[in-house]
Amino acid sequence: MQFFIFVYGTLKEGFPNFHFNPGRRIPGTYRTRQALPFYVVQLRDEDRAPWLVNQPGQGVQVSGQVFEVDAATLQSMDEFEEVGLPTGYVRVAVELEAVDDAGTVLQAHVYMKEEHQMVECLAVEGPFAEYTEQLAVGYRLEQP
Repeated sequence: MQFFIFVYGTLKEGFPNFHFNPGRRIPGTYRTRQALPFYVVQLRDEDRAPWLVNQPGQGVQVSGQVFEVDAATLQSMDEFEEVGLPTGYVRVAVELEAVDDAGTVLQAHVYMKEEHQMVECLAVEGPFAEYTEQLAVGYRLEQP
């Protein structure tokens, strides 16, 4: 079985954690159909981390890339994103629209943080519409 994953941060092609994303890229750029708050945050063990917060209707439409992955890859990505752990992401379904192809809409999974997790942040920037190379400068993740 195949799944679509929408990546908006470090899992994008050309970004620091892309090596954790072995999926097949769907050509083009996509954005969320709904506005969502997207921040770059600092934590005790991570700097310049991209957080899409699960608050539909707030923020802006967020741009990113879509990848097709199999069930084993999806499980591996869930583990990397710490899905199910108190400090981890939740994987939710979102509707996306193609930026360069009006009328193209698809459903994909995306990794988001819950609003209550914002208290963990030492610093918050944004909201932004896209995680750019400039926003990623200084990204750091300390893994145990």
